[in-house]
Amino acid sequence: MHATISSLGPCLFESPLRHIGGIEAPFKTDAQRILNHHEAGAEPQPGEPESFELAGPRERIFFDPPRTTAAIVTCGGLCPGLNDIIKGIVTQCHYRYGVTKVFGFRYGYEGLIQRYGHTPMILKPDSVAQIHNFGGTILGTSRGPQDIGEMVDLLEEMNIDIFFVVGGDGTLRGAAEIVREIERRGLKKAVVGIPKTIDNDIMFLDKSFGFETAFAVAVQAVKCAYIEATGSVNGIGVIRLMGRDSGFIACYAALAGGNVDFVLIPEVPFRLDTERGILEALRYRLAKRKSAVIVVAEGAGQNLLQETNGSDASGNKKPGDIGVFLRDGINEFFKSRRIEVNLKYIDPSYLIRSVPANAQDNVYCSQLAQHAVHAAMAGKTGMLVGRWHGAFVHLPIDLATHGRRKVDATSELWHAVLESTGQAARLC
Repeated sequence: MHATISSLGPCLFESPLRHIGGIEAPFKTDAQRILNHHEAGAEPQPGEPESFELAGPRERIFFDPPRTTAAIVTCGGLCPGLNDIIKGIVTQCHYRYGVTKVFGFRYGYEGLIQRYGHTPMILKPDSVAQIHNFGGTILGTSRGPQDIGEMVDLLEEMNIDIFFVVGGDGTLRGAAEIVREIERRGLKKAVVGIPKTIDNDIMFLDKSFGFETAFAVAVQAVKCAYIEATGSVNGIGVIRLMGRDSGFIACYAALAGGNVDFVLIPEVPFRLDTERGILEALRYRLAKRKSAVIVVAEGAGQNLLQETNGSDASGNKKPGDIGVFLRDGINEFFKSRRIEVNLKYIDPSYLIRSVPANAQDNVYCSQLAQHAVHAAMAGKTGMLVGRWHGAFVHLPIDLATHGRRKVDATSELWHAVLESTGQAARLC
C-alpha cells in the first residue's frame, strides 16, 4: 500500500520553473517514492504505507499562475519559524511561479469567519522581506474549530484557489474537513498543510519546523539550572519543558545541555515516593554529588496528579502542572527528613515558543514553504509536506493525524539519555 495523494485533475500548464538560473529545474514525478522503512528487510506495520510520494517541482502544473490566488493561515500555539514559512510561501509564489495575489487570514481560522471582522492581509514580497527576523506570526493565531461551511464560503467569495494551512494536529484535522467540504461542493481548490508542532510529534516526519530552535533555547535554561544547582549545597534545578504527549524537547535539551541527572517524559512512567522512585534516587544523587538537575516534560507523570477535566480551545486535554507538583513534592520530602535543599524552579515555555527561528530552522522552513507551493501548483490537495529519511515527501493529512510520534523507550535516543544522565531506566 502506498500513501495516495489526491489531485484536482490533469496538469495542463507548463511550469515556469523549467529554467532556474540558466539550468534545468530538478523536476520530480509522482512515480518517485521514498520508502517508509529504510532499513533492509523492514516491513511496515498493519495500516502503514510502504512509501511516500517524493516532493518537488512538477514539469506540468494544474493552476495557471497569472490567474491563481493563494491564501495562508497560521493556527494554534506560537512556534519558532512561522514567519519564515509565511515569507517562503509568498516569495516562492511571487518570484518563482508568478502568483502575485496572496492573502493572509488573521488570527487563525477565525480569520475565515466574516462576523469576527478580521480583514485579510495582502501579502507581497516587500511586506514580508524581514519578518523572519521576528518571533511569532505576523498573521496572528488562535485556537479552536470554526464553522467549516462558513470558511469555505469565504474561500469561494475571495476566489481563493490555493489554501496553505500552517498548524498542528487539530488544525490539520480542520484542514481535512475543509477539503471534504470543497469536494462536496465540486470546487477545484487545493488545500496544502505545513505541520507545526514544537513538540516534534507529527507522524512520519523526521522533525517539525521550530524544534531545533526550541530545544536550543531550552538548553540555555538547562545550563542556568545547573549553575543555580551547583551554587549551593544540595542545590536542585528543576526545568519544566514543553511536551504534552512526547518528550523530544526534554530529551534533546538534556543531551545538548549536559549536566542533567534526571529526564522525566510522558512515555516513561515514574513514581515519587517508592523505594525506587524519583525522590529516593534524588536523595542518593545529592548525597553523592551535592547537586542535581531535573528536566521534566509538561505531560510527564500525569497519573500522579488530580484529574483536571480541562481542555484548551482546540480540544486538547490540559495537562496538570507536573513542574509545580514535582517542586512541592521534592521540598516536602526533604523537609520531612530534615535535609536542607535549595531548589530553583524554571519554566521557560513562553520564551521558547516566541523566539525567532535559528539558522537551521530558517533553512528548513524555506524548503518546506517551497515544496508546499510546488505541490499546490501541481493541483495536489488534502496533503502536507514534510521530511522523511532526509527527503521531502507528500503525506495525506488523514495519515499524518491518526496518531502522535513518541519517544520509544527502547530507542537509541532514550538509551542515549540514560547514558548521559546515569538515571535508572525505571523510576518506579
